[in-house]
Amino acid sequence: MRVQICAVGRLKGGPEKLLLDDYLSRLDAAGRGIGITGLPVAEVEEKRRCEGAELMEREAALLTGAMPKGATLVALDERGRVETSEAFANRLGKWRDGGVQDIAFLIGGANGLSPSIRGNAAHIMAFGAMTWPHMLARVMLAEQLYRAVTILSGHPYHRA
Repeated sequence: MRVQICAVGRLKGGPEKLLLDDYLSRLDAAGRGIGITGLPVAEVEEKRRCEGAELMEREAALLTGAMPKGATLVALDERGRVETSEAFANRLGKWRDGGVQDIAFLIGGANGLSPSIRGNAAHIMAFGAMTWPHMLARVMLAEQLYRAVTILSGHPYHRA
């Protein structure tokens, strides 16, 4: 199963980029043995000047265009389900075992994800009730994906 993060905005060099790259590298190395690999992060950016709902719909089109065709869509949204790392790992394992080939995790821009994205998502998840910077959300997601792979493979990284 291939996993991809699709996000609005470009992550420039800096500590967030270093952490993201580190966790994605770990995910790819640890996941190969259990059938989970990472794809490069797909970054999209709307160049036209628009606002509100129009901007969210334009970003939705760019995000869905960047994800693999037929991928299971997971939306990161503050209204989503908050779950433990173990529950997240189990969800990934069930998708993998159920024959899902591609999963795309979508992170919206400053206005969030459009209702059309949330409506088409197989799962909507949140990292709690707080709002996180979109660039940091990428790192947190990459770490949780790596943690999920270690849980599924029995690696001691997760010591709950």
